[in-house]
Amino acid sequence: MDIEAQKRLAAARALDWVKSGMRLGLGTGSTARHFVDLLGEKVRGGLDVVGVPTSEATRAQAEALNIRLSTLDETPELDLTIDGADEIAASDLSLIKGGGGALLREKIVASSSARMLVIADESKWVPTLGRFPLPIEVVPFGYQATHRAVSRVTGQADGSLALRRDKSGHPFVTDGGHWIIDAAMGHISDPKQLADRLVAIPGVVEHGLFIGMAKIAILAGADGIRVVER
Repeated sequence: MDIEAQKRLAAARALDWVKSGMRLGLGTGSTARHFVDLLGEKVRGGLDVVGVPTSEATRAQAEALNIRLSTLDETPELDLTIDGADEIAASDLSLIKGGGGALLREKIVASSSARMLVIADESKWVPTLGRFPLPIEVVPFGYQATHRAVSRVTGQADGSLALRRDKSGHPFVTDGGHWIIDAAMGHISDPKQLADRLVAIPGVVEHGLFIGMAKIAILAGADGIRVVER
């Protein structure tokens, strides 16, 4: 089974937690796309849910599938958010997210939900976070000053802190109009401490450490599905 098949298998299993009448946070990224696609099939079959998308890309996908949508202003309390992750810590289900560039909206939506369910292939399951570069969303104004502050907090030299760029070579711009620094740390020994220090930097809007948010992880691998709850 290839990686995309594993992602789709995890997404399909997540539907077991979805019931008619639910208010759902709809994630962003390659695995979340599979879930939204499969959710659309269920909606065509009569499932009645309302979704709050975490990005404009997810909104467009859900609209094309005729999934009923809302916003957090209209629906501020959600039952469940289903999203992917770039890394999942085996110890406590802490996450690194933001590879798709939607970490700010993803975190707002997840924090407004009673539960967060993460879907992923087994390669995302790690003993310690940090192998995947940590996305840090920053405002463009004063970027160099913010970059230096991030370097001090993370202990990373300039070569390990990369401004994310789009296909044309310009800075990647999030749906909120911000930029992203990808911090290649290799190993994050204390995610909570790092999270606290990053949010204290005035130019940092948000970071991709999701701590204490995920309650359930659905992992798909060559041997099938594994469900982990914390």
